[in-house]
Amino acid sequence: MANLRVFISSICYDLSVVRGQLRDFIESIGYEPVMSDYNDVVYDPRAHTHTSCIEEVSSCDVVVVIIGSRFGGKVVPQALASVDIDSLKSASKSIETLKRQESISITQLEVLKAIEKSIPVFAFVDERVSQNHLDYEKNKNKPFIDSFEFSSIEKPETARFIFEFINFLRHRSINNSVTNYSKYQDIEDALQKQWSGLFQRLLSEQRNKQVELRRIDALTEQFEDLKAAILTTVGSKNEREVARGVVRFRRLFDFLRGFELPDYSFILNETHSWNEFLKHLGIVEIREVVSDRDARIYGPRSMHFLLKEDGTFYETRFPLRIADLSMDWEALVRLEPDSRAIIFDALNEMRVAPANRYVRYIPMALQDYLAKNAQELRFADDEPDPEPQA
Repeated sequence: MANLRVFISSICYDLSVVRGQLRDFIESIGYEPVMSDYNDVVYDPRAHTHTSCIEEVSSCDVVVVIIGSRFGGKVVPQALASVDIDSLKSASKSIETLKRQESISITQLEVLKAIEKSIPVFAFVDERVSQNHLDYEKNKNKPFIDSFEFSSIEKPETARFIFEFINFLRHRSINNSVTNYSKYQDIEDALQKQWSGLFQRLLSEQRNKQVELRRIDALTEQFEDLKAAILTTVGSKNEREVARGVVRFRRLFDFLRGFELPDYSFILNETHSWNEFLKHLGIVEIREVVSDRDARIYGPRSMHFLLKEDGTFYETRFPLRIADLSMDWEALVRLEPDSRAIIFDALNEMRVAPANRYVRYIPMALQDYLAKNAQELRFADDEPDPEPQA
């Protein structure tokens, strides 16, 4: 069983004792600490050590950052380029740190990488630094602030960078807890309580999820019973056919609306196969894709790319089974055109908002899109085969 990997981010020079105690604590509870000063980071000889540290963060499950009196070394450009700084500007209301990219430290960039990858961050600030931070906030717009010497900060010229990074963390919309500490034991006690509470919440959510699944199953069964009861009250065969179609083809029509067709006569008045319909849209191939966006929260998500002749494509925005859609299509085109039109009109009155459509058009070459999102997307048929069972 894989151990939880905890990345410890802080200045090594003046916090070496705290880091050593924290390492012992993490190992004592069966987790794996990842610390640069203990050679837990794989240093790629082809890259700067800063870049290796940033890459190691991505493989961890939790980041603990300790902010003390020292700023540390500024990060090298190669490592800075490995983090999408622009994407983080919406993560906090205080982004002064991001505006001064040339002044970001390696410790700060490790934390920014964790935030970019949606890795939980547990932040601790020396109590003396926290007190001076309050003084900074009261006076930061005054002309003397850059030359003012804060008692807790070793180098006055770095005070603004330390305090603004605390602001960035505290003003995030989520995961914005910052804990003060005066001694090491404060950090250990806080982590014990937080991690124990999260584990308890996970167990509770798992139980509630099972309850909700049973409720959904019960509601689904009740819906099927209600649908059957309603259909038996419908008079003619044609009316029952339309009623069934409204229930069955809603998902298909939601899918079709995503293509924003100027004319639906091809669907409503003519009889074509599913492959002919795709050809009508200019789609030449369908590829299943696995998205790892927010995978730590929701798990990997399956989606599809519908590739067009010009290299651009449509992206499905919700989990769909293309095989089910093709079966619904074949059933739809077997209906009389009048019935199709009635079903379409009925479903059109329940039109979903554009933001909720099943399909969206990406006006970009597929290869460019994949290169831009290489760390988050992969083709399902490119995944390695599972290991054979003994």
